[in-house]
Amino acid sequence: MRAYVGITDFDWFRFLSMRPHLDEINFWKPSEKATFRALSPGELFLFKLHAPRQFIVGGGYFAHFSPGVPATLAWQTFGEKNGAASFEQMLARISKYRKEPTRLGSDPAIGCILLEQPFFFEEADWIPAPPDWSGEIVQGKGYNLTAGVGLALWDQLKIRLEGTPVSADTAPAHQMMEAQSAYGTPVLVRPRLGQGSFRVVVMDNYKRRCAVTGERTLPVLDAAHIKPFSLAREHDPRNGIFLRSDIHTLFDRGYVTVSEDHRFEVSRRLKEDWENGRDYYALQGREIRLPASFEARPDLTLLRWHRENLFLG
Repeated sequence: MRAYVGITDFDWFRFLSMRPHLDEINFWKPSEKATFRALSPGELFLFKLHAPRQFIVGGGYFAHFSPGVPATLAWQTFGEKNGAASFEQMLARISKYRKEPTRLGSDPAIGCILLEQPFFFEEADWIPAPPDWSGEIVQGKGYNLTAGVGLALWDQLKIRLEGTPVSADTAPAHQMMEAQSAYGTPVLVRPRLGQGSFRVVVMDNYKRRCAVTGERTLPVLDAAHIKPFSLAREHDPRNGIFLRSDIHTLFDRGYVTVSEDHRFEVSRRLKEDWENGRDYYALQGREIRLPASFEARPDLTLLRWHRENLFLG
């Protein structure tokens, strides 16, 4: 079990810490070429303030890293969960860290580190930077939480996280506390995705293309729930398919579905109800594009549920 201590600015921290009950945040990196491979989903990403404030002030549970995301999409997806009050303010911060002006109408690409169930410490609970922290570190540093400096850091985190309120949003933190108390070491807990993270994870699972048409224009593409969130009660990527927005609408209303052998099907009701649908019937029987990872592909039981409960036949 590892943790990563990433450096951030005080304004970003203060803005988010004043917004209670956040289920997710986007710890964005200003470069379109940014990468992040330090953590596995469920491991801790911690926030350390820029000097002279040499303290760890909060964190969240790492879910996913998405490179080269248009800033407009990041704002549309996460809004204030990007740590800014407006898109213009976010652009100004990107410009500041890139050390280059952003032109009117520009849409720079950024890297998005998606964190779930974030937590923020009161100033009295801030944790001093680890003793091996170097002033030469410009982005962050990873720690093994089961030994040495990392274990000492974990002991301090455990005390503070045990004091946070128990709710649906902070449940993973308390599960980690219980596991640590029972076995002496922290364990991975699968992070519960928020709506924004669900959209980005599904988008990347499908390589940013509509599963049916292959369309790549991101502003008109959506992450569709196979079983509505109101019934599924969680944003599981296996309950998602990346679709063009018009097909997403028809999917939600039952005019189209995806069979258990991953073929696109169109209801006869589309023509009966709207006297149209020629372009959609042309896609009838087409095999959809699937994620490369088997674990990311649609759950067959959910596809069956959609056919039996929503599809108009």
